[in-house]
Parts: sequence; C-alpha cells; structure tokens
Amino acid sequence: MKEIGYGDTSLQMNSAFYSGSIKDLVEQTSEAILGHLAKSNPFALDAAQRNAWLSQIDVTRTQCGQLDGWIAFEFAIPRMGKRADVVLVTAGIVFVIEFKIGSYKFDAAAVDQVVDYSPDLKNFHAGSHDRRIVPIVVATLADNTAANLTWGSDGVASPIASNGSNLGEIIEHVITQTPKQAALDGSQWSRTGYKPTPTIIEAARALYKGHRVEEITRSDAGAKNLSETAACLAEIIEDAKANRKRRFAL
Repeated sequence: MKEIGYGDTSLQMNSAFYSGSIKDLVEQTSEAILGHLAKSNPFALDAAQRNAWLSQIDVTRTQCGQLDGWIAFEFAIPRMGKRADVVLVTAGIVFVIEFKIGSYKFDAAAVDQVVDYSPDLKNFHAGSHDRRIVPIVVATLADNTAANLTWGSDGVASPIASNGSNLGEIIEHVITQTPKQAALDGSQWSRTGYKPTPTIIEAARALYKGHRVEEITRSDAGAKNLSETAACLAEIIEDAKANRKRRFAL
C-alpha cells in the first residue's frame, strides 16, 4: 500500500501502476512488469519495495496464471488516498489482495487495511455496487490456514488469510462457492466512476443548484414548529452539559 495524492472527488478509478489481462501478466517477464511499476512510481524505488513487488508478481503469476481475468498492481483507492497492492477481477468477482512479504502473521493492521478497501469500492465505485468483493491478506511466511468464505449482507466477504502458496486455491474455492456472476471486463470496470460521499458544503451546493436566493432563504417551517425545535435543542444541550455527554441531533 502507498499513499497517493487526493483532491477531486470525481476521480476515475483507472489509476494503477500496472494493469492488464492475467494472460499478459503470465506472458511478460517479472522484470518487465517491475519496469512498469517503477516507471509509474512517483517515489524513489528502494530495494525493499523492489523486492516486495517482485514477490507479489511471482505469487500472482504462479497462483493466478490459470485464471481468465484482469489484474492491477498498486490500484488507486482515491477516497482513502491509498493504493491496494493487487486487485484481481475474475468470474465476475472482485478480489482485493494486500501482501505482507516476509511476515509470519496476519497482523490486525493489514486485515483492517484490506477490509477498509473492500466496502469503499462497494459503496463508492460505480462498477462495484452490484459486485461480490473478496478481501484477502497474504502473509508469505505465515502458516497455511483454512479458507472460510462468509458473505456480508452487502456482498462483501469477510477477510480471508493466505500465505500465498494457496492463493489460487482460495480464489477457485470462492468462485465455486459463489452463485455464478455476470461477466465483468476488468479494464472497463476500473474506469467506472468513483464518487465519495459529498461533504456538507458539496451536498448543499448540489441541493440548491439552480435555485434563486429567495428560495434558498425561504423557510417552510412555521413559527410554532421552529420555537418547539429550538426549545428541544436547548434542553438537549443543557442535558449534555450537565451530564458531560455527547449528543447528536437531526
């Protein structure tokens, strides 16, 4: 994962250091793919990052080479200002994979990271709204664990742990245990709109866009309703102050 610049909320999710079909991934050399990653990397490429990318490339080439689909390395998650290590689209399912190269355990930070990416895509990335999303954490020196597939009500699976040697097996397991999904072109999917929840100011601008000033300032609530509302809010405030509690009123 890397931090990325974030500004315009209408950013498109087409920003990856490398992306292409899984077939292309297998046919190219690891060094060629590393070259694409290094060229897109805005930071100086140190040995640790170079070795991490080579390990990710080798694992995905070995474990996912037989799949028909699309793959991206350093895939942008604009709302969070970060990049997922690998996103793989196959059988109509989106797999979000976070690697911890040389790690003996599946630490909570790595799990939280990939878990955050998945609902972010589900809720804010247009091409992911009706797609199943599976977060996977790969700790390359950890013990092998059983892959338990559990779906949330939103179509996002609970995180699955892998040490890399069974990554392909896990993906195949998810595919076979999931109702058949509509075909999905990963390249097109990556370019669909991505719009985070607007800020209060952005929402107000959208709500009143095209209205005249007098329409914006006009209140449809009667004086009685407004006075009752103000009195209720005053009571809530006084209670919160007296009892040292926080209150949120809509």
